[in-house]
Amino acid sequence: MKIGIGNDHTAIELKNEITEYVKEMGHEVVNFGVDEGAKANYAEYGEKVAVAVAAGEVDCGILICGTGVGISLAANKVRGIRAAVCSEPVTARLVKQHNDANIIAFGARIVGPEMAKEIVKAYLTAEFEGGRHAERVACIMDIEKRNRES
Repeated sequence: MKIGIGNDHTAIELKNEITEYVKEMGHEVVNFGVDEGAKANYAEYGEKVAVAVAAGEVDCGILICGTGVGISLAANKVRGIRAAVCSEPVTARLVKQHNDANIIAFGARIVGPEMAKEIVKAYLTAEFEGGRHAERVACIMDIEKRNRES
């Protein structure tokens, strides 16, 4: 799988650890995040990954900022994106299985490297279950369509 990763300045170290972990799992990683330097706007990096996911340039995304919230909010503004903040692996698995989330996010100030790896593993090894969940995802996407057209 080809995975886009994005981060702001608070998450450089964690992004680097997660990048290596994802590569060890056998996936390709495309870095859309900041690697060094002064403060960076998390919204910019959330959008970059979301646009790549929506365009099919990458299969899914991982976003990391201080809490995971701001960067996921930015990503969710891109049509077709379902980004979910996860602070533990159960949620990461369920957002894929039930919501077909195409991006996960977490916070470098919230989870440590080992928990982040568990979150990523749970997400990347889960599969969308379809069925009744597909109907609910379709409802979510209908809401997006109705509200983006106005």
